Amino acid sequence: MTVTVTWDQASARRLERQFLDRPARLGTPVADVVAAMLGAHAQVLSAAEVSVGVRAAGVTRADVRAALWDNRSVVKTFGARGTVHLLPAAGLPVWCGALSAVPRGPSPFPPDVRVTDEQAERIVAAIGDALDGVCLTVEELGEEVVARTGPWAGDLVMPAFQDLWPRWRQVMHRAGQSGALCFGPNRGRKVTYTRPTGFDPGTAGEGALREFVRRYLRAYGPATPQHFAKWLAAPVGWAVALFGELAEAGEVEEVSFEGTVAWVAAGDTEFPGGPVRGVRLLPYFDAYAIAAQPRESLFPGKAYRRALAGGQAGNYPVLLVDGVVAGVWHQRRQGRRTTVTVEVVGRRLTTRQERELGEQVERVGEVLEAKAELVVGEVTVGPHA
Repeated sequence: MTVTVTWDQASARRLERQFLDRPARLGTPVADVVAAMLGAHAQVLSAAEVSVGVRAAGVTRADVRAALWDNRSVVKTFGARGTVHLLPAAGLPVWCGALSAVPRGPSPFPPDVRVTDEQAERIVAAIGDALDGVCLTVEELGEEVVARTGPWAGDLVMPAFQDLWPRWRQVMHRAGQSGALCFGPNRGRKVTYTRPTGFDPGTAGEGALREFVRRYLRAYGPATPQHFAKWLAAPVGWAVALFGELAEAGEVEEVSFEGTVAWVAAGDTEFPGGPVRGVRLLPYFDAYAIAAQPRESLFPGKAYRRALAGGQAGNYPVLLVDGVVAGVWHQRRQGRRTTVTVEVVGRRLTTRQERELGEQVERVGEVLEAKAELVVGEVTVGPHA
């Protein structure tokens, strides 16, 4: 008999597994929290720090940075969708094995800018060799890549930020996804790159992709192949075929989710009995706001129009009330203080929820090591502000 799962049940389980129903207990390693999220988006590191901090009791941005730069239990690199993420170092082989197996779509660049598959492989190999045991700025890395491949890799042909970048940089994210590159500590104001230590990209193994899907379904299931493809920026047809193979192998199990056929990892069919309660503040591109589907249920009514930019999640920090988006927020820091403005849409908060909102604002301040002040009102800045 097919198990039936409601939105409230799915939402409650996802939040529980993401440490959003209640924070992970004091002393939980940052890497464990990042693993539960399936990576923390880190294009803006402060956003990743808040993502982790609101999920773990006592954790501040200093703890996240210590995990990243001191004990190296967390790696900053290119993850899902080719975007910068914090990933658990211990899970890097699975991530790299899975991401390397995802089919790549057509190049967005004109023919005279693109690199061939053979050229891309040479660039990735050159990046890995150049970064072995050292930290290099992008300029230094470029010199090493050109020296190992040829002048063609350094041609300034790639449009980027009203400038032209060298040809080799269009596959930089692939180097990160394969395990040849990750971020190193900043050198002053300059970003550096290095090669992950203790990890051979060739050891990821054929089972990495299957394990990756199981981890995704544990964190965000029930999900459809279309949900998985959207989260990963992968071809839908490939995802459908992949889920079919996993179903035949008995590694995933079909459920009925809000009237739609969806999937969970085999045997993982236990769900909480009731809806989740509580108020949370999630930063830009928080993993939960990006991955939890269907998006129309996570962003109901007016929240869909207010908190999404053209249907894309993550552009605004969001207010989560009882498991759904109920507003947006913005913080403006001045020295050791930060003002957190929260705009509530589509509802009025109860007295209990107002109290919890105040506690969440305090928590954001603690994570960022600042004294936070709450202002309830319109957020006047646009996305990514």
